[in-house]
Amino acid sequence: MNQDQSDRLDVVLVSPRNPLNIGAAARAMANFGFAHLTVASPYAPHWREARSAVGAPDLLQNARETESLAEALTHCTLIAGTGTLTYRKPEQRVVALPALAPLVQRELARGGRAALVFGPEKHGLTREDLSYCHLLVEIPTDVRQPSMNLGQAVAVCLYELSSRIGPTEAPGNAGHASVPLPTEATERAPALRTPHALSATLDRLAELIEQTMVAAGYSPAAMQTANRHDLRLLLRRLPLAEPDTRRLLGLFRRILWRLRQF
Repeated sequence: MNQDQSDRLDVVLVSPRNPLNIGAAARAMANFGFAHLTVASPYAPHWREARSAVGAPDLLQNARETESLAEALTHCTLIAGTGTLTYRKPEQRVVALPALAPLVQRELARGGRAALVFGPEKHGLTREDLSYCHLLVEIPTDVRQPSMNLGQAVAVCLYELSSRIGPTEAPGNAGHASVPLPTEATERAPALRTPHALSATLDRLAELIEQTMVAAGYSPAAMQTANRHDLRLLLRRLPLAEPDTRRLLGLFRRILWRLRQF
């Protein structure tokens, strides 16, 4: 990977509790040339302790801290959650780790920003956390021990990406060497030159659709939380680009305005 590519990949840790694991994740990032770490909803005492961990002090000092996962992913266009399938039924596309690199490379080549999301040590990402992800990435492990230590999982994932992704002629990156993009990108080039919509834009659209559903009396109030979850998943299953979401936002704003006139 070249510098432009690695600068557009974020590592996001959700509510990590062990400062040694946070430090190990930061060191793994430094090992493979990644610098953008975000910690969402950290456990404050352990997060403060982790900031003094050896190995990657600058990376830890410059890490972002956000109150929520949604805030951590605001500017990302491809979000891959990590976890095992042993105790969960995935609601989004599942890819094995070796298959992730082409998907990330394609998104970076068209100017997007990717994120790898790791859950807390005890239980991993929750169903709610995964509703913000386009993909669920599974690290192939022995069935007798399907889960991995947080720091090790970060290291394995970043090694795979750094070793399998080559430089491409991304927007603003014409000076770098070019390698062929995956077949899908060349066959459907006109539709794939634009990055996916920003996560924040998808969240705004989901909120607006939910308001429209409420105004139309679509379902009882008891279903609003479930509807919100399903909308996040649905919008991330669709290959929406930013212009698509802007048009949909305009459409639903008009529908909502009309409904509120009655």
